Amino acid sequence: MKLLRKALLDGCFLLDLDERDLPSLFRQVVNYLVVRGSVVGMQQEEVEAALLAREEDVSTAIGNAVAIPHAYLDAVREPTIVFVRLAHPLNLGAPDGVPTRFVFVLLGSAGAAAQHLDVLADIARLAADDEFRYEAGMAHTQLDLLAALDRFGARNAPKALHDEKRSECLDYTGRLFGGVAADLRRRLPHYVSDFRDGLHTKSLASTLFLFFACLAPAVTFGGIMAELTGHHIGAVEMIVGSALCGVVYALLAGQPLIILGGTGPLLVYTWLLYVLCSQIGLDGCFLEARAWVGLWTGLLLIILAATDASCLVKYFTRFTDEIFSALISLIFIYAAVEALAQIVSNVYQDDRISHDRALVPLILAMGTFFIAYGLYRFRRSRYLLPHLREFFADFGPTIALAAMTVVAVTWFHDVERTSLPAPDAIQPTIDRSWLIPLFDAPRWVWFAAAGPAVLAAVLVYLDQNITARLINSRDHRLQKGEAYHYDLAVMGVLIAVCSLFGLPWLVAATVRSLNHIRSLATVESVVTRGGDSRDSVLHVRETRVTGLAIHLLIGLSLFALPLLKQIPMAVLYGLFLFMGIVSMAGNQFFERLRLWLMDSSLYPTTHYIRRVPIWTIHRFTLLQLICLIVLALVEVTPLGILFPLFLVLLVPIRFYAGRFFTAEELAALDSEEEPEEEA
Repeated sequence: MKLLRKALLDGCFLLDLDERDLPSLFRQVVNYLVVRGSVVGMQQEEVEAALLAREEDVSTAIGNAVAIPHAYLDAVREPTIVFVRLAHPLNLGAPDGVPTRFVFVLLGSAGAAAQHLDVLADIARLAADDEFRYEAGMAHTQLDLLAALDRFGARNAPKALHDEKRSECLDYTGRLFGGVAADLRRRLPHYVSDFRDGLHTKSLASTLFLFFACLAPAVTFGGIMAELTGHHIGAVEMIVGSALCGVVYALLAGQPLIILGGTGPLLVYTWLLYVLCSQIGLDGCFLEARAWVGLWTGLLLIILAATDASCLVKYFTRFTDEIFSALISLIFIYAAVEALAQIVSNVYQDDRISHDRALVPLILAMGTFFIAYGLYRFRRSRYLLPHLREFFADFGPTIALAAMTVVAVTWFHDVERTSLPAPDAIQPTIDRSWLIPLFDAPRWVWFAAAGPAVLAAVLVYLDQNITARLINSRDHRLQKGEAYHYDLAVMGVLIAVCSLFGLPWLVAATVRSLNHIRSLATVESVVTRGGDSRDSVLHVRETRVTGLAIHLLIGLSLFALPLLKQIPMAVLYGLFLFMGIVSMAGNQFFERLRLWLMDSSLYPTTHYIRRVPIWTIHRFTLLQLICLIVLALVEVTPLGILFPLFLVLLVPIRFYAGRFFTAEELAALDSEEEPEEEA
């Protein structure tokens, strides 16, 4: 690595070289070396010919968008390295099929080949490092390249030290608020960069996409909650709560990539709390009783944060993560399909209604989905320039929503349709003041509320921490660190504040958070050993800007209610379908589930298929499928309030699975991250 670093210090690099073939590339590099005096001018053609002859024997593209052309002859005075970043990647026949963008040209005298062996090994390691390739692709100056090389060295410190660094966030400190303090020490140094890193077009694309993706469920959940709580809490409260909590969380949380929102279990919990209050004669002061439950819940969450309770998250493994993520993705897909099916059913049950009222929503929903998904995959296309493909992929959901809304308004304006049910005015759903009169509740309620608060705290604890674990997955290659304990304390404060104003409780929303991550990610297409192409995350812009902008727009939407009512719900159903299906990508459970229908001779050569017998893989997948079905049944029944308890049971189930699977099999099927060899 010393020789490579010396080359960068000496300025031996060419950025964004606009050459479209190898002869032109080598000519430019050798011309550059002649000017520097590293190559004798009269022998320039000899050096170019040697480089081309080496390529004719076998391509020097090693994969991961990197090639290492080299030649050794007397025309070169001393061992030389030139780093070249191409403006337009070249297809040089790399073994992984990825076009080459980074070229390390190695030249030396006839006896210098042995000196370059270590350099070749160093470059191969650089090529395998996703973060270095991203930083090298974004570098503008010599200092940027040197900093990328230094950060690569820091990431590749001795293995034991590296693992210790990655796991310390979930180590039990044994001190009150010890975990919270450690989280703050880890995240505070990045606070300024959290805003600076958000100044990018990806942030704009992410904001526009997630604004609609967060606003629609907020309004929908608000409408459902109004029906379930006797209109004590409705759409206005949900929008205000989403804006308030989202802005505060984006500014103060340790992991700002998490998006807050309403969830099914908390909706069921609120409904059951309302029913309980009605049964014991507290229906006249439901909001006051709920406020006390919320205050106790907030206190319990802060106590859990203070005692490092989030350390228990380390007992959750990929086994649990995959089941939870699959369930939430399927809920989004089911919600979209059920809503569209209900529209069609209502139309066909009444002969007086035109069938256009069923056909148009289907056209709008599927049009939104196919445009968004098609543009999402356009990143892998061969058409247009790379930055244009990236633009269309990033803005795909926003383009789809805008296009189909225009289609609905212009082409289908004469067909009656259901639009976004935005509220009519900015005021509480029932006639009340915003601040809840806490002490109007009977005194015994002040203390009895601690009972229901225990279950609410468990609900929030699990939703928050499991979603945070999914967001902080090593597959996402986040660099700024986790903040499980501190974020749980922030959630406790937010829930207490929301309770005081009669606002709904919000927690980490899994699908919206995962889509937030993907919308901010820079990815590259990777060809697996089985020939399949998939996206691999190179880098994620860890920023507070998007979360802040998304929720500010949600708050400002209260002043644009008439415009929001023009958005057809069918378009939003298409967006939900897109979010659910995209969230399934990368879930190993779904990949293994596909094996049940696949020709066994055509199975992809993944790490677990090479290491684990096929029937063992199927048994492990079947166990996960049974757990998923049970959780889904619990979610859609009145037992939904017990959902977190069933979720916790996945930990002992996974532990007990050790009796039926060997440690080696579980290491392959339940590994924290995919091995590097799969990339």
